[in-house]
Amino acid sequence: MSLGRNADSVTGRPAPGRVEDVRRGNLVRVLAAMVQARTDPNFRPTRADLASRTGLTKASVSSLVAELVDAGLVAESGATREGERGRPGVGLELNTRRGVVGMEINVDYISAGLLDLGGTLRIHRTLESGNRGQTPESVMALLAGIVGDVAAEASAAGILILGGGLAVPGLVDSSSGTVASAPNLHWRGVELQLDRLLPAAPFGTVLHNEANCAALAELWYGHGLDFRDYLFVSGEVGVGGGLVIGSELFAGPQGQAGEVGHMVVEPSGPACSCGGHGCLETFAGQEAIFSEAGIPPGTASVRLARLGELLASGDAAAISAVARAGRYLGIAAASTARLMNLSAVVLGGHFTPMGPWLRPALQRSLAEYAPGIVGDARVEISELGQSAALLGAAGSSLRAVLAAPFSLTPAS
Repeated sequence: MSLGRNADSVTGRPAPGRVEDVRRGNLVRVLAAMVQARTDPNFRPTRADLASRTGLTKASVSSLVAELVDAGLVAESGATREGERGRPGVGLELNTRRGVVGMEINVDYISAGLLDLGGTLRIHRTLESGNRGQTPESVMALLAGIVGDVAAEASAAGILILGGGLAVPGLVDSSSGTVASAPNLHWRGVELQLDRLLPAAPFGTVLHNEANCAALAELWYGHGLDFRDYLFVSGEVGVGGGLVIGSELFAGPQGQAGEVGHMVVEPSGPACSCGGHGCLETFAGQEAIFSEAGIPPGTASVRLARLGELLASGDAAAISAVARAGRYLGIAAASTARLMNLSAVVLGGHFTPMGPWLRPALQRSLAEYAPGIVGDARVEISELGQSAALLGAAGSSLRAVLAAPFSLTPAS
């Protein structure tokens, strides 16, 4: 007689390890149901609601919720109505006194912010910093400073930090915490000392690509609520991209898919920081747009403000520079849409304030090079602004916590 894979070969009873696997899986199911309930601001789940949504018994849910409360992941939120007869129940919510830290290193700034388990960005700090060519050690020291400020403010508010995510504009290896290549920072093969950022956080800090983080933030908080399949293009000093397919980030075998900024859009074009020629970045990156618009050197924030003034005043050179960037963005987006069977494009980063002038040029380019694939109504401008990558990095950490609650529960 076969005992099956879940039974002990001597006693025939369920193997303890398998029972533990079931418990862990059920903890994740309960938290997943609570995350779904979070999208409805008028709904506070009770133990009975969670039993109904998960298919588990009320006794099992009560036991699991007790573990999650003890672990600090779930909190009781007061009496609520339960059932048609109005029997009072105890509302439950993800504990907003627990949180994760999102961080970003970009060419012209560093930032850090606290996202509570309820999905609210409670703290956000940004420091302008010229990071191009600076040593990783010096930039990480600056970042550690503002992360320390965020952690201190979180502690004062009674919020315990469980983990963090760091977004960097380049190709990264998350498993080793290594920046394989970040041309605009002049970093290559750099292993970052991530453990020094949040040394007390049980889930540690994980390294991510900046554009992928921004694409995830758009998926969770922006136009991803309407589009299931899209190309997200993030404009900073360089141009990054993220692919979302079936409401999931597609990062490829080594996590480096979506590098649209280094897609060749003009083979005879200028040299790029990546070592190639004619990349999208050389036509739609900040420096390319500023140069074409005749804006003199300076800090990125000042130059972006000046570009906005020129566009608003109808300056022909500025409008032409942005339209040129939009045309090449359309060429890259058309090729990506055909290759990956995508039907929408979302622009973020520095493209957001250029939206009214950039979007029409992009739409015309898409209509020329990919007619009928991405319609005008499916080209959108992100509203998340500079917080997108930080939100995505923090959101990735938050989901890691909710996917492994057993790491914090007393029984584990």
